[in-house]
Amino acid sequence: MATQEELFDAVDALLEGEPQLPAPAERARLREAAGVTQARLAAALKSTPQTVKNWENGRSEPRPPRLQAYLRLLDGWAERYPAPASAAPMPAAVPETFTGPAEQPAESAEPAAPTTAAAPDPVVKAPVVVAGPSAASRRPARKAAALPAVDLRFPHGPLVVLDGNGSAYGVDGIVLDCPATTIPKLVEWTLAESGLGAPRLNRNGKDSDPLVILTAAAAVRLGLPERLEGHEQRRSLRLEDDHPVVKQLAKAKWKLTQRGFGPWARIYRPAQAGQRQCVQLAVLSWDALDARAWPGVADMEPADIARVLGTYAARVITPRGSTATSGLELMTALRPPTRAVKNETTGDWASAYNPGSLGTEPMDPAPPEAPQEHPAAQGWTGGFLDEEAYQWVRDPQLLSDEECLLPYAIGLDLNTAFLAAAARLVVGLSAPDHFHAPKFNKKIPGSWLVDLSGIELDPRLPSPFTPTGQRPTGPAWYQTHTLAYAQELGHDVAPIEAFLRRETGAYLDPWHDRLKTAYADTLADLGVTADLDDRQFLAAMEHHKQVDPGMAAVLAAIKATVKGGIGKLRERPQGRHYRDGERWPALERPTWRPDIRAAVIAKARVNMHRKMANTARATGQYPLGVLSDCVVYASPGPSPLDFLPYTTSGKPLPGAFRLGTTPGVAKVEGVQEMAWAVDLMEKGLNPARHIKGGDAVTDEGE
Repeated sequence: MATQEELFDAVDALLEGEPQLPAPAERARLREAAGVTQARLAAALKSTPQTVKNWENGRSEPRPPRLQAYLRLLDGWAERYPAPASAAPMPAAVPETFTGPAEQPAESAEPAAPTTAAAPDPVVKAPVVVAGPSAASRRPARKAAALPAVDLRFPHGPLVVLDGNGSAYGVDGIVLDCPATTIPKLVEWTLAESGLGAPRLNRNGKDSDPLVILTAAAAVRLGLPERLEGHEQRRSLRLEDDHPVVKQLAKAKWKLTQRGFGPWARIYRPAQAGQRQCVQLAVLSWDALDARAWPGVADMEPADIARVLGTYAARVITPRGSTATSGLELMTALRPPTRAVKNETTGDWASAYNPGSLGTEPMDPAPPEAPQEHPAAQGWTGGFLDEEAYQWVRDPQLLSDEECLLPYAIGLDLNTAFLAAAARLVVGLSAPDHFHAPKFNKKIPGSWLVDLSGIELDPRLPSPFTPTGQRPTGPAWYQTHTLAYAQELGHDVAPIEAFLRRETGAYLDPWHDRLKTAYADTLADLGVTADLDDRQFLAAMEHHKQVDPGMAAVLAAIKATVKGGIGKLRERPQGRHYRDGERWPALERPTWRPDIRAAVIAKARVNMHRKMANTARATGQYPLGVLSDCVVYASPGPSPLDFLPYTTSGKPLPGAFRLGTTPGVAKVEGVQEMAWAVDLMEKGLNPARHIKGGDAVTDEGE
């Protein structure tokens, strides 16, 4: 029980009221008058420069204990550097977030839809206070930029990172007090008091559920083991059904999804009256954040983790699990399977198919498109589609003496090559139909049985028709883009049979656009922008990971989201309990579409071959090897500028490899001595495997 002294202190605090900060513009004036940079102030307050910037432009407000320290500093500066008498009085600050219940916003003109196709909730703009430049400010006057729309249902952003003391660190320096000591109480606090969540990415979609990331200390405080131990991979481990926390959730009538309580746990109650009740938890000490996709993030301080994941949530999606899972969820969030449709007769609203989406029902592939474990492939003897990324090395006998004398081998890794391939990619939206001896049409997505073994190509380049780069030996199944490229090279394409789809659409276009923007914006945060020339680009890329490790981790996560999301389209069976011929859970998703994955990879491989062929025609240079999106060339110098083709005016040669930030454009990933690469080839090994980068799109799933 609290003492009388403690109660009196609390009452006195209420009488004094909350500490009042000066307006954002005045905060900036005082800091500049003191000659202190945002970075130095952030270091003193154990925060980040971006957070200080947000305080000074009114996007967010500091929280205790930083609030009191910041106010004390500003009061001290105000005594030393009073505002000029001629300056207009500063208006009061208008915080972007709120701590009490908001008034219910006016209803949208769009009627509410069923649970699976809800209409968008109203979004309001936070009021903005614009103050004129003070006389003491060294900054020129500028127009106030419009703040992004703020959804008042989620004032504290999409997620928080909870530490062992009950402090929940959110985006923009927000720190909330979380009193929960059990998982059920944490879920209730998150839904009722935290103000967490994110608005839907499509008007027909669903809002993102709030995410709470638990540090090791927070997990122990809430009754969870600090680590999950077992013989399986850690990401596959789950709490046993009789664990006290699982029992607590069941007693409180909360449910877990089929994947149980693991590193990523989704806790929910069935929706009632269209209202979702769902919270997602991520346990850091259970390896929720894969170090390959989120390098160094799990070891950061809670505030920094919140900044990294919050940036990813704002630019991509609130994390839903691994980056592969998030990549797949982003497809559905941007192309919801259903939409609200009004019955003109009854006036009622119902859920209906959303054109351009994959719908709500799973779809079995054509037999040649299925992995051999799939039930549709059982008994099929007609061969299988093998559209995979390159893994090829040139025969050492085809190396010229000049190449062998070059001292360097340089790996060029294409920026998000598979994301570039997804742009304007037409894929099938309906079930496959079987055709015999059809006429080839490059506009129809599908799988075609064709004999390309008679096509003769330069052996110094990999064949564009096989992932091994070897010449086909007979009839084989190919995706539409591979055959379209054969036609582009001047060869006749005569299909024997095909599985084609009548309904088509650019399903991945919004997915591509969002991830492309996220990739470019994050690179720009690291100092790598589109306006750099090639030398500046190489210099920026050399040190970009050291500029801001947090943003470098966001960049790695975006790249992993692309490859993992494409890979999940053909997730293979997992777990020791699987038996050949059985269906596995991934098959029940409408987004289990191996044909779409094959289309992306085929287009990416064709794009790679086209660039290699154009480079060879322009310069006479041929690759030493290719692994996925990484191609290795011999070079007279240690820089790609020593061998990449340029026009007489100094511009990159159109159609060949060039440097830059655009998806599908190259960046240098490794420099090695040529003798090393030749030695590997003579041993029958692939030098591309030993260049960092160039990792393939796997279909292992989560």
